[in-house]
Amino acid sequence: MNTQRRQILVAGSAALLAAPSFVRAQGLEKPKATLAVGGKNLLYYLPLTIAEQLGYFKAEGLDLTIVDFAGGAQALRALIGGSADVTSGAFEHTVNMQAKGQQLRAFVLQGRAPQIVLGINPKTMPNYKSPADLRGKKIGVTAPGSSTNIMVNFFLAKAGIKPGEVSFIGVGASQGAVAAMRSGEIDALSNLDPVITLLQRSGDLKIISDTRVVAEADKIFGGPMPAGCLYAQQSFIDKNPHTVQALTNAMVRADQWIQKAGPADIIKVVPEAYLLGDRAVYIEAFLAAKGALSPNGMIPDKGPETAFHALASIDPKIAAAKLDLPAVYTNEFVKRALAKYKA
Repeated sequence: MNTQRRQILVAGSAALLAAPSFVRAQGLEKPKATLAVGGKNLLYYLPLTIAEQLGYFKAEGLDLTIVDFAGGAQALRALIGGSADVTSGAFEHTVNMQAKGQQLRAFVLQGRAPQIVLGINPKTMPNYKSPADLRGKKIGVTAPGSSTNIMVNFFLAKAGIKPGEVSFIGVGASQGAVAAMRSGEIDALSNLDPVITLLQRSGDLKIISDTRVVAEADKIFGGPMPAGCLYAQQSFIDKNPHTVQALTNAMVRADQWIQKAGPADIIKVVPEAYLLGDRAVYIEAFLAAKGALSPNGMIPDKGPETAFHALASIDPKIAAAKLDLPAVYTNEFVKRALAKYKA
């Protein structure tokens, strides 16, 4: 067999493997899978909730168990520890973990901006004037080491404040965060919607940095900063490509559904417990966050570089690391999903 003919046959085989219909016909390597997430009620992870509630995972043949943790750091640990197959978490974890020798890869995007909001407590910091006033203060985050913590570190670094010069307190992503702020347990809060909108409406939080606005997030981080995504260990993706494709298909459908949905549609689908007792607040939060949600699941090519620079600015070890940034993400599964589910 000559070289040219061999190349044609190899290319043909690759095309068959890439085709969604072939993936479906082959069946799933792991139809029963476990996904870890930190703060499932957050709008940051709305596509995950929509895919679950509308039955998109089941439609792809998946029996998916979703385990919710207090923050993204715990969800990440579940993946590394082997109790979860996939994580719904912050994109920057893939970069951070590669620097620590763990090969993780993101394969479908939920948010094109972090949606993390940093605000001060008007009761304990009534005279706040600048980021320098946060030195020595107690700052609430969903969980130490989570993306909410990383965002604060990056914000503080620009003001010349080191992480050790403040106290970080894990308050979760729901009523615990609200209670901590209202009781004065914390002086500032880095969190997401609907918690942020609820506290802002009640006058218990004054926003000082808002990455729900894509343009502001790009300005803060110096480029596109991918946010919520699904990621897994590279070894899992290699062994279970059909399963990963099924997960991606469901998430892409959810991303597309959200872009066409109105507040009333969202309220009908989202579990009542996620509304924090106030539908109006959740609707306002959804409208504030909608622009930061991914319309199609595609991860921006410059995203890994932006995430690296953000992490490097607060961690000398990452700054000195030589990383293979293209290895932390892939859009191949999303491209196949988009070919199947055209918007």
